[in-house]
Amino acid sequence: MRVRVSTTALGITAALLALPACSTDTTGAKYQTTPSARTGKPAALSSAALEPRLLDRSDLGSSYLRKPERTTQHDDVTVIGCPALSKLGGDAATGGTLTFPHKVKAAFTYGGSSSEVSEELYSDSANKLSGGINRIFDAMSGCPTYQVVAGGTSIDIASQKLPAPHDLGDEQWSQLLTFWAGGRSSVVKQTAIRDGGLLLIVSGSPALVDRHLVKALAKASATS
Repeated sequence: MRVRVSTTALGITAALLALPACSTDTTGAKYQTTPSARTGKPAALSSAALEPRLLDRSDLGSSYLRKPERTTQHDDVTVIGCPALSKLGGDAATGGTLTFPHKVKAAFTYGGSSSEVSEELYSDSANKLSGGINRIFDAMSGCPTYQVVAGGTSIDIASQKLPAPHDLGDEQWSQLLTFWAGGRSSVVKQTAIRDGGLLLIVSGSPALVDRHLVKALAKASATS
């Protein structure tokens, strides 16, 4: 029996991608002052400046409903069968999003069905974004199967590296994750694009990820 692509599945995926925190954005400034080596423009946008760059219902259509933000949970997370992920440490696997200091996230359901799509947007220096996401994706794709125990729930996971859309952004990553828990399964596609000092991650039902990836990147990287 197949279970819908749920917030739980997406949350576990994001948790596995969590990175040690760099710093906290408390300045309220729209930009950091470090310039991007690629463009000469400021490298990082604040979380407040990233928010309007997320897709919303006016971009997606009336069939999409935004899901409310979930309260952050801090269940103990253990990774079994993937030493590369285990070495990141338990603390790195408990967050709901990547812990770069500038970040926003939105999730939507489609047409009253079980299909979902989520968008995460981060900003930092190109080097930090590239190094962090490369390290995590390499670890995940290097383990075809592994298990995660979170809050007493055991989840079996299979990962498959997918061809990334090389015509988008500066760097690209893509993978297909299959989750099994309680006799049910869920499939999540996850594609990440780094464009200068921006990192976009679109996750969810494979068809919805493919449908909205280009639109999400265009809005996220727009300068006006």
